Amino acid sequence: MNKHLRPNYTKKYSNQTLQQGLEEYYEVNSSVTDPRELPPEFAQILLAHDISHIVLGCDTNMYDEIKLLLLSFWTSDYKFGDYIRTRKDPKIRPAIDIMYEDLIKQHGVLWLYSSILFVLPRLLPEVITIWFKTRGTRKYYPFLNYESLLHRSLLEIRQDFDLLPFIK
Repeated sequence: MNKHLRPNYTKKYSNQTLQQGLEEYYEVNSSVTDPRELPPEFAQILLAHDISHIVLGCDTNMYDEIKLLLLSFWTSDYKFGDYIRTRKDPKIRPAIDIMYEDLIKQHGVLWLYSSILFVLPRLLPEVITIWFKTRGTRKYYPFLNYESLLHRSLLEIRQDFDLLPFIK
């Protein structure tokens, strides 16, 4: 697939199944470590992160990576406290480090931190809007226990968990 074409899983009204979106994600992002090739204790958190890219229609550019992190906390059952506990778990932390290392390997340290600073001013207004839209009672999508969603269409998942307003 041409890297300049927008992947189908990022399209708001995609009718791909989550499984099809995941296959496309790994096809388009060949430099991303495929968690299905890693030990299960590593794979779970990495795969959940990759699934979130598909469910939330986010690409792998820095803008979408930062947006994805916040959206995951605000729209899934995986909260910031879970992330902190995961970072402290010596069995799982290396898996999170793999994501960071993939970014460094692909782009370099200077790119990573300068791109964060570059996208923050553009992202901040959207983050504030998302924060307000996610306040109150909502149905959270399952971050780690996503298996039941794999054969459902992305559109159906996004409608069921009221995620369409967050996808461009």
